[in-house]
Amino acid sequence: MTKHLLITGGAGFIGANFISYLLSNTNYYICNADSLTYAANKELIQLFEKSGRYHFTQCDISNEASLSSVFTQEYEAIINFAAETHVDRSIINAAPFIHTNINGTFNLLEAVLKGKARKMIQISTDEVYGSLQPADPPFTEESPLAPNNPYSASKANADLLVRSYYKTHQLPLIVTRCSNNFGPMQHLEKLIPKTIYHAINNMKIPLYGDGLNIRDWIYVEDHCKAIHLALENGAPGEVYNIGGTEEKTNLEIVQMILKHLKKDTQLIHFIEDRKGHDRRYAMDSTKILKELGWKPCVSFEEGMKKTIEWYKLRMEGRG
Repeated sequence: MTKHLLITGGAGFIGANFISYLLSNTNYYICNADSLTYAANKELIQLFEKSGRYHFTQCDISNEASLSSVFTQEYEAIINFAAETHVDRSIINAAPFIHTNINGTFNLLEAVLKGKARKMIQISTDEVYGSLQPADPPFTEESPLAPNNPYSASKANADLLVRSYYKTHQLPLIVTRCSNNFGPMQHLEKLIPKTIYHAINNMKIPLYGDGLNIRDWIYVEDHCKAIHLALENGAPGEVYNIGGTEEKTNLEIVQMILKHLKKDTQLIHFIEDRKGHDRRYAMDSTKILKELGWKPCVSFEEGMKKTIEWYKLRMEGRG
């Protein structure tokens, strides 16, 4: 029997990579529903349509009337990538984050409740757990939610909505929380692509505070594999942490990129720190390893080389 998936936010960085992964590794038919905001990879839509198993619909998941247009059939699952994600933007104006990340998730849960999809995977983030001190152990699925900015607060609220619909209605819902992703197709506002772009063009690279904020990094394809496992074998009501076990300071990241591109570290420009800037994230992925057999396969160094080369080709007009 042909299975159809509804992927919301599939024109964004992780969503687009997930669609690419599914088209290459499964026989699923995919409907991609995306509102095509500034961060969308619009050129990928035509590329994906060549597969014959892909359909695109422009819609806003936070608008119930708009969302209804995609439910022309029952879906095997909804995988919800749709979100506003940039912390800086959420500090300036939190309204779009509430609009999409909370109201949009609510509308998708209502669709599952009404039988329009058999299950749903909510794609969340390690930022819902807040910040760690240097000596603290990594976050587990039992760590309390303690978001420190409007973006992470909106994602934590969405996660709690998912939990409530599982507890109240016993719907087949799963939450995945991942560490910082990197790889092809990421918007230039994010640290790694921004650094690559600025370095290649010999522009100053802005770095918040002392540059020693620590993040756990994962190559986006490894994240996609974990989501696929959660979709196929994950238990309803569960949360799965997905971490790359690659803790790096922001300064280390920038220095690594400059070294790879043979650029001078004098390009680094320290700027005033971000408000509410979390100091450290780290994820314990023991649960998904034990229950679903997932672990990251691409090392940080290998993934970084692939990422830098992808952006270089893109900037040269050959990608």
